[in-house]
Amino acid sequence: MARALYVETSVRVGRGGAAGTVDDLWHLTQDPALHPRWDLRFSAITPTGADDEGHRLFRYDLTLPAPRLPLVTVTGTGVSTASRRRADGGGTSALRWGAAGPLSPLGAGSGYWRYVPDGDHVRFLTGYDYEPGWGRLGRWLDPWLVRPLVGRATAWSFDRLRLWAERGLDPARARDAALALAAGRVGALMGAAALARRAARHRSGAPAVVAALVAAAAVLAPAPPGVPSARRCRRRPPDRLAATPPRDLAGLPAARAGADR
Repeated sequence: MARALYVETSVRVGRGGAAGTVDDLWHLTQDPALHPRWDLRFSAITPTGADDEGHRLFRYDLTLPAPRLPLVTVTGTGVSTASRRRADGGGTSALRWGAAGPLSPLGAGSGYWRYVPDGDHVRFLTGYDYEPGWGRLGRWLDPWLVRPLVGRATAWSFDRLRLWAERGLDPARARDAALALAAGRVGALMGAAALARRAARHRSGAPAVVAALVAAAAVLAPAPPGVPSARRCRRRPPDRLAATPPRDLAGLPAARAGADR
């Protein structure tokens, strides 16, 4: 059985960014108009009302490969609840979502967020799990391809949120910086490959060593401080509280399935 996904970042509040307080961080993450700006997993989130228990209903869209280049849109529905019962401003939210149609590698699932104030920081964390989509193929691909990619996208998104909250770095600018860095890495790898081919033709050891060093630097060098990086996020729960879903999750009804278009 695949391990449930977990991602945690630590956001410093009060630094003059978009989140001067815990309340601001709550707003950046709970507002359906702001959430898709930093989260790669969503292109749009549209509230659709509430059920008889007061749970919030919503529709989500993920346009691939990008909203400006819409080739396919995966659409699903969900139900969520959020509460802030702690005196220090901490809180939780929980959600369930339905299967998003045959094109989505993710089936129905559920998850939660926790906001845990810790001095001048807030631990913002998530845990979630889902049934693989795509039938038997999806069950085979999920543990070694889909789940790692989804987890990495979540971690990258959490770090993009942190940069927005702490530094005021607009998520679109953070995305552009990440794309520029990725292009630079690809260019360095292509240069290393060309140098390696030249070294092989001339049977020269020095260029081969340089090519190996350039390739290693392109792959392993950390992102600059102003560029989002999944590596900065914690990927394993450090304590029982972080790994435990809030009680509100058990009371959420199942969400209906969505569709692709």
